[in-house]
Amino acid sequence: MTTALAPWSEPVLEEWIDYNGHLSEAYYVLVFGHATDAVMDQIGLGPAYRSEHDASLYTVEAHVRYLDEVSAGADLEVRSSLVGATGKLLHIWHELWVDGRLRATEEVLGLHVAGRRSAPFPPQVAERIAALRVEPGPAVGRSINLPG
Repeated sequence: MTTALAPWSEPVLEEWIDYNGHLSEAYYVLVFGHATDAVMDQIGLGPAYRSEHDASLYTVEAHVRYLDEVSAGADLEVRSSLVGATGKLLHIWHELWVDGRLRATEEVLGLHVAGRRSAPFPPQVAERIAALRVEPGPAVGRSINLPG
């Protein structure tokens, strides 16, 4: 999936490695959270906006797929896309890449909140979201199903 958003990068820290010698599942979510923060910065919902307007994006739903292991010392790159939006909701798709291979995805539904209540995005943020929005790929919107 192509995106106009800048990717988020960070290294795997040693304390993130679990008893199996791989990135622990909680830290995938931490890294995806950092990537969501980077998306917020790029669309105009960064720290200054949050402070000035008592407003932010709250995650109301998320779905993670763990597709491949990540080892200690790996450099992580999260590629994010805006795949849907309404006046108050933002649908973000994250892909976690290591060494040119997709290792995990996270799908996030965020709600714009101002003063502890849901609120429409400001016009300049809504315009930025619309300009960056891409068509969702085939894995977006999947649910957990048991085979058979």
